[in-house]
Amino acid sequence: MRRLTMRRLAVVLTALATTVLTAGSAAAAPAPTAQNPALVRTESGWVRGETTAEGRQFLGIPYAKPPVGDLRWRAPRPVEPWSGVRTAEDFGNRCVQTASWDPGYENPSHTEDCLDLNVYVPEGAGKRPVMIWLHGGGLTAGAGEDIVPDTFARRTGTVVVTVNYRLGAMGFLATSGLDRETRDRVSGNFGMLDQQAALRWVRANIGRFGGDPGRVTIAGESAGGRSVCTQMASPTSRGLFRAGIVQSGAYADCAARTHKEAVAQGADFMEKLGCASVACVRGKPAKEVLAAQADFDWGPVVGGDFLPVQPFEAYATGAAARVPVLNGANQDEGRMFAFAQFDANGTPLTAERYPEVVRAVFGAEQGERVLRRYPVSDHPSPSLAYGTAFGDFLMACPALRLNDVLAARGPVYAYEYADRTSPPFASLRNLGTDFDFGATHVNEVQYLFKHFGLKSPLNAEQRVLSRQMIQYWGSFIRDGVPRADGQPTMPDGQEKVLSLRTASQGGNSQSTTVHREHQCDLWDRDRP
Repeated sequence: MRRLTMRRLAVVLTALATTVLTAGSAAAAPAPTAQNPALVRTESGWVRGETTAEGRQFLGIPYAKPPVGDLRWRAPRPVEPWSGVRTAEDFGNRCVQTASWDPGYENPSHTEDCLDLNVYVPEGAGKRPVMIWLHGGGLTAGAGEDIVPDTFARRTGTVVVTVNYRLGAMGFLATSGLDRETRDRVSGNFGMLDQQAALRWVRANIGRFGGDPGRVTIAGESAGGRSVCTQMASPTSRGLFRAGIVQSGAYADCAARTHKEAVAQGADFMEKLGCASVACVRGKPAKEVLAAQADFDWGPVVGGDFLPVQPFEAYATGAAARVPVLNGANQDEGRMFAFAQFDANGTPLTAERYPEVVRAVFGAEQGERVLRRYPVSDHPSPSLAYGTAFGDFLMACPALRLNDVLAARGPVYAYEYADRTSPPFASLRNLGTDFDFGATHVNEVQYLFKHFGLKSPLNAEQRVLSRQMIQYWGSFIRDGVPRADGQPTMPDGQEKVLSLRTASQGGNSQSTTVHREHQCDLWDRDRP
C-alpha cells in the first residue's frame, strides 16, 4: 500500500494543533520546613512555590539555559545558578508556536526563553514515585501547563513534573551546517534533547521535592506519547526512567525522519527563509522562523547518537530500554481529525466526495480496499466513515503493533479508551459544535488531569471511570503494574486489551476483538 509520507502526516497534525550566583552541594540542601513547605533548594538555587488544597506546586523552574542567540539550534546547556530565592508561582513562557483553538492559545508565542518545568507534590512524608509528563501538540504546539495534575498527584501519591521543550523548526531543524556543529554529525533532535535535559534535572533535583529519582515514569499523549516511544529507544536516555506510558503516541510506528530527509527539508526551509548559512538563520527573528515552518515535517531524526535506529527496530532487536510500558489509544481517534479537515471549515465530507478523498489519502489501490471495508452506509455520516478509517490507520493499529513489538522485550499493559459518552475535551467544547466526537483523540486526558486547568466537565458515572483510570495509572507509576479496585486487570501481552468504558456502556472489560474492530489486517498489510 502507499503509505502517507511523514510530511503529509506532520501537516495534518500541525493543522490540528493550530486549529482544534553559586549553587550549594546536594548534601547541603535543607528539606522544606513546616514553616516554609514550599521553599526548596535546587542545584541551581532556591525556589519558592506555593501550597494549595492539593499539595505544593512549583511552576516555571528553568532546567536549562535559554536557547537564544548562539544557543539557538544547539543542545541544551545547564541552567545558570541564581542567587536569592526564585519565585515559582507562575508558568514559564510557552515555546515558539502559532495560535490555536486551545484555551489560552489565542495568540502566538515568539519566545525562545521557554525551557521550564513545573513540579506538583502531594502532602506526606517519604520518597514518592515520579511521573514526568511530555505534552502533545504535534511537536509544534503545546506546553507543560496544558495539564494541571495536582489532583492526580494527590490521589496517586505521585510527584508530577510537566515539561516545556522546543517545538517546530526551533526544536527539529536539521541542516548540513548544523550537522557540522554536532559531535555525531546529525542535527535536528534539539527538542528531544531538551526532554532528556529535563529528565536529568529530575534525577538531580527531585529528591529535594520529596520524589524518588529511582522511580521515574515518563508519560505523554499524542506527540508526548511519541516522545516517550522515542526516548525509550534512545541509548542516551538509558537509566533516566524505569517505566513509560504511551497514550495515542504510536502513530507512524513512532518513526523518525531519516537524516537524508531531514537535511533536505532543512535546506528547503532555509531557502524559504532566504538563508544560505547557519549564521543567517540564527539571526532571523523567531516570528519569521515560525511563519516559515508551515508545511514541513518537524520531528526526531534517526541515525546519530540520540537515535541510532528507528524505535520499532530498537524494540525488536533488544536495543531499547527494557522497562514496563502502559500503552494504548482511543476507540475513535480519527473523528477529531475528520472534523478538523472537513466539518470545522463548514464543509462536511459528502458521500459523493468520499471515494475521491479516500483514494487521495491512501492511494488508489489501498483506497479501493478502504472503500470496501469502510462503506459510507456503515456509518452515520461520510465524515465519521473517513474518521474511522483514518483513526484505525493512524493510531489504533499502530498502538496494537507497538504492543506486539514491546512484548518481546518486557511487560506491556494494553488499554483502549472507549468511553463514547465522553464530552469533547476543552478545545472542542469551545467551538460549540454538535459533531459526534465519541472517544476521540485527546479525550482521555480530561479523565486523568485538569485539562488546560479547567473545571472537569464529567458527569457522575464519568467521574467513576476517571477515578478508576487514575488508579490504573497511579498503580503503574508506583509499582509497574496497573490495577484498580474491583476492576479487571490490564492485560500484559499481545492478545488482549482493557477497554475503558463507563458503566452504562458496559464498564471496563478485557477485549480480544480490537484488532478485528479496527480492521488491522488491512492496515498491517506489507509490514514486516
